[in-house]
Amino acid sequence: MSSPAEAVTHVAHDVERLCHNMGYVIQGKPDVVRNAVICMLAEGHLLLEDVPGTGKTSLARALASSISLTWHRIQFTPDLLPSDVSGVSIFNQQTREFEFKKGPVFANIVLGDEINRASPKTQSALLEVMEEGTLSSDGEVYQMARPFMVVATQNPIDMEGTYVLPEAQLDRFLMKLTVGYPTIEAEAEILRTQKMGSTVSHLQPVLSASDVAAMIEIVKSVEVAPVLEQYIVAISTATRSMSELRLGVSPRGSLALLRAARASAAAAGRTYVTPEDVKAMAPVVLAHRVILQPDAELQGRTGAELITRALQSVPVPRAVSA
Repeated sequence: MSSPAEAVTHVAHDVERLCHNMGYVIQGKPDVVRNAVICMLAEGHLLLEDVPGTGKTSLARALASSISLTWHRIQFTPDLLPSDVSGVSIFNQQTREFEFKKGPVFANIVLGDEINRASPKTQSALLEVMEEGTLSSDGEVYQMARPFMVVATQNPIDMEGTYVLPEAQLDRFLMKLTVGYPTIEAEAEILRTQKMGSTVSHLQPVLSASDVAAMIEIVKSVEVAPVLEQYIVAISTATRSMSELRLGVSPRGSLALLRAARASAAAAGRTYVTPEDVKAMAPVVLAHRVILQPDAELQGRTGAELITRALQSVPVPRAVSA
């Protein structure tokens, strides 16, 4: 049986393999790729927001293709129904009973492409599975596969044909990432490597579902000192008194930051969380959980900017070690 230090070293090695494999498709964005992997290890769901053509769907597909597990893609459209996501009960003429036909949400990784183009009613079909890992239908409760992760992409809300995601659903995404435009060198590399066709379909899995499940269990054993728990709570509390915010970070947000910090530490090969893990994860974990006042939005303030300010207002605990 390996020691905790050996276990997290193995996790860090597998994270590097996974990021390297995804890097064949997502060039010039190592931080985005790494955060996506950390999100999976924290058993979280990922929201990718950016303008069309920046590689949001490619990132989700690269993650799914780099692991030997099941994945389904759901193209969200205005006419998509909740049953198109979760499944539907169909009457069987032979047995004279209703049978539940599972929808595409039953997979290890579910790619919700352009999720904010569907109606809020259809978007809400994902609420239970994202929070509880179960789906209730006609009095029956169905368990999702493990590991289970929703990777959703959305276009900015000011683009035509988009709906605003409900706050309750936004809060269920562990991270919200922006891919952004690549550098000139990275874009030239994309042209060189993909001029003969998409490289996503050429990716080979480097990890299995059991590998990922084992990594997730190791992440749960990463130590978090009480002083760091207090640090996380202090950051969340600081957002609740900001005049620019109508709604600060909830306790669920504090828990999410704790999980992400643990996964970040394990990905770095450490058995304990440091303040740097918390500071690195806070913007991508907390920024989408706050609601700005209308006048703050008009002034161009962003959630990420206010989370950074909250971090600056809270004293950083002294270095924590194992």
